Amino acid sequence: MRIRFYQILSLILLTGIWHFITLDNHFAFYLGRPYDVVMQLGKWFYSGEIYPHLAITLTETIVAFMVGSLLGALTGIWFALSPTLGAVMNPLLNAANAMPRVILAPIFGVWFGLGMGSKIALAITLVFFVTFFVVRQGIRATPPILITNAKLLGANRWQLLYAIYLPSAMVWLFSSLHTSVGLAYVGAVVGEYLGSYAGVGYLILQAEGVLDINTIIAGVIVLTACALTLDGLISLIERRFLRWLPQHHVGQTTAQSYHPH
Repeated sequence: MRIRFYQILSLILLTGIWHFITLDNHFAFYLGRPYDVVMQLGKWFYSGEIYPHLAITLTETIVAFMVGSLLGALTGIWFALSPTLGAVMNPLLNAANAMPRVILAPIFGVWFGLGMGSKIALAITLVFFVTFFVVRQGIRATPPILITNAKLLGANRWQLLYAIYLPSAMVWLFSSLHTSVGLAYVGAVVGEYLGSYAGVGYLILQAEGVLDINTIIAGVIVLTACALTLDGLISLIERRFLRWLPQHHVGQTTAQSYHPH
């Protein structure tokens, strides 16, 4: 409770500083004003204007997050358990991961149009590689003594996967999911920003066109609140699946740092 109190107090202090700085119209032009941002948020939600745009962005984000995470996890497990395949494909995967995938947005726009398909495809490419590299490393980090003991007890390949490899990789997987949520939002919003006719990114782009900094900040706040909500849901699922870990270790694993190479 004390920490929560300090967090709220810090937010109030930062908002107060923001308010006093933007009393000067020069700073208000660049930073917006808290009151005007709140009024814009109220206008959006009271009139219902933002709901169709928010539904589109959330759909793009959730679909890309689920598909990208599933494909990344399955591919990571497959490559980790197939050393020859991993060795052959590793240069190609490293090259694809090193490529700035945002530049794929125009290509996906040509392939899938300006609808949700191009945004989902872009977001999937961002989510996939994070999950793939982290899960692959989690499988490889399985203690050899566990594998040896399981084999001595007669475990076959599927039993090793279910009882040894997957629990070992689960901690790493959930660590990657916390990062993947933000990247899924990045893919969806950047795709909307580069070319779309709906979505929160589209609203932000329209506000930029008329130099409306308050609306831009309001859009950022909405996206941040949604991202934090999804991240919180992942934390709840993480506690459910990682009950065997000490509580203070959940969400604080060694896989938090993303080092694909």
